[in-house]
Amino acid sequence: MSDFFDVIVIGGGHAACEAASASARLGAETLMLTMNPDHIGQMSCNPCIGGIAKGHLVREIDALGGLMGRVADACSIQFRMLNLTKGPAVWSPRAQCDKACYQRAMKHELEQIPNLTIRQDEATGFVTENGAVAGITTMIGRTYRCKAVVIATGTFLRGKLHYGLTHFSGGRAGDPASNLLSAALKEQLGLKLGRLKTGTPPRVFGSSVDFSQMDVQSSDEGLEERFSHFDVSHITPHVSGKSMDCRMTWSTSETAALVRANLDKAPMYNGLIEGIGTRYCPSFEDKVVRFPNHERHLIYLEPEGEATDEYYVNGISTSLPPEVQEKMLRSLPGLEHVRIMRYAYAIEYDFVLPEQLNRCFAIRAWQGLYHAGQINGTSGYEEAAAQGLAAGLNAARHAAGLPGVEFGRDETYIGVLADDLVTKEITEPYRLFTSRAEYRLRLRQDNADLRLCRKAHELGLLNDSDFAVFTRYEDKLHAVETALCQMRFKGGLSGWDLLKEFHGVPDLNALPFDAAEAGCDLNDRTDRRVLRELAVQAHYEGYLRQEEDSIRHLRGLESWRIPDGMDYGSVKGLRNESRLKLTRIKPSTLAQAGRIDGVTPAEIGLLQVHLERIRRAEKEAAQTSGEPAE
Repeated sequence: MSDFFDVIVIGGGHAACEAASASARLGAETLMLTMNPDHIGQMSCNPCIGGIAKGHLVREIDALGGLMGRVADACSIQFRMLNLTKGPAVWSPRAQCDKACYQRAMKHELEQIPNLTIRQDEATGFVTENGAVAGITTMIGRTYRCKAVVIATGTFLRGKLHYGLTHFSGGRAGDPASNLLSAALKEQLGLKLGRLKTGTPPRVFGSSVDFSQMDVQSSDEGLEERFSHFDVSHITPHVSGKSMDCRMTWSTSETAALVRANLDKAPMYNGLIEGIGTRYCPSFEDKVVRFPNHERHLIYLEPEGEATDEYYVNGISTSLPPEVQEKMLRSLPGLEHVRIMRYAYAIEYDFVLPEQLNRCFAIRAWQGLYHAGQINGTSGYEEAAAQGLAAGLNAARHAAGLPGVEFGRDETYIGVLADDLVTKEITEPYRLFTSRAEYRLRLRQDNADLRLCRKAHELGLLNDSDFAVFTRYEDKLHAVETALCQMRFKGGLSGWDLLKEFHGVPDLNALPFDAAEAGCDLNDRTDRRVLRELAVQAHYEGYLRQEEDSIRHLRGLESWRIPDGMDYGSVKGLRNESRLKLTRIKPSTLAQAGRIDGVTPAEIGLLQVHLERIRRAEKEAAQTSGEPAE
């Protein structure tokens, strides 16, 4: 029995959701194959979306027509803007979500998309033809043929769960691992695999917690913007709109002593775990061992939803045995009588080394094969979703016979993520930070729509009605900017000059000019957003010009394409270390080659000279043959 689709997406997590949605929006007949459709979009760990740099990614996903920001807004029970005391480049939106609502809303949104079929089954192998992946085989004996495959399997590839000295196979608690697909990637496709580790903290009954001993963290007051620039009122289900508080407590010396006394039962320290964990989201054991001078560590209790008493204990991820976990939690102020609903655990899993990718998230060795999410060595819902959108876009374009689309480091955090994955050695789960972007003042979360909506519409990712919403906003922005530049005040200052006085979020009730004269109604939400956006642009105008100069230089190097199969052995003057790294990573441009660790500017100059020689030789050959040079 055989079925045919343009694109097959394997998985049901955040990467798979965006990949399937993007592919189908482009008109590709898409199959989403998942072990359990009831777990589509499940928040396996923290019930939140966004945060430092992650919030930027969600805004970009939204501007590109994706689902994560829209569903998060519909299911948000708390919303905050992090880093408001710093510059706008690092302001980062973060939403606490109703976990069950988010999962159900994401599944429902996918079910409404034309061209998308969701089916329950497990992928176990591949159909290959002439160097291309042309289909998949499944656990129940079916063969699906296709033009492109996106693999977005999260932590399920040969996953193993650890609860102290007890360990067993699983993709996450309650779900089986995908062992046959992992073997097929290695043995059938010949891909290089590695092993990583992540973990999750315990969940507790809120009714067993004494919240009176804890500090309260509420939603930020007065924030109008959310993740999505578009209407989300149609998304089902929706939360009630009531904000739910998080609470903060601290670990104690007793907590640390319990960890030290039981390190022999911790899989990370007794050799049971092979995979490498992330530095940026360490287990509580790591915190105690690596930071012995810290007497205490901050712990957050985060509600998991409106219709549950379950709380996520953020900051105490552990793989220690359940009986030790209970003692650790009861050593925390406010949790002396706590009851645990779900124990914490560590999970290790296979990933495919991302040096085998290109910046379209395509596996170079096999035509039509794309990877997204934790299979590429990343961590986080947001990083996974961003990769999924780009992979789904490019899989659909491949199926249609169109060239792939690369997002540049100068235009998106998605581009920063893609470029880092293929040029840097991944030795631990990769997490995105604003500090990884050279042009972060330009790549702000507030201007994601201005950077990407027009491109998204041209690519077919953003529908006409959403694009019309964006163009109305963009037109208003340009009209108000023009009006402000023409307004004149004492000393010849313009309204634009006066906006430069604002650093941070401007107080719209204290504008140094009449907003109505600039064409803005302060009772209108869009007009208020326009003024806030223009205040940021005005204040940082000079710095933004400097970044544009750097970007022009970057684009110059990006225009120097490196041919596939480049023989670096023929480039005189390269050091052996650089030659080996260039051969392994196979950069597509000089700019990308320059970001490989250990490749020097002088060696980039040698490559540029070599590429110029190739260009001249091709031009001369074309003139001799009478054919135009490429």
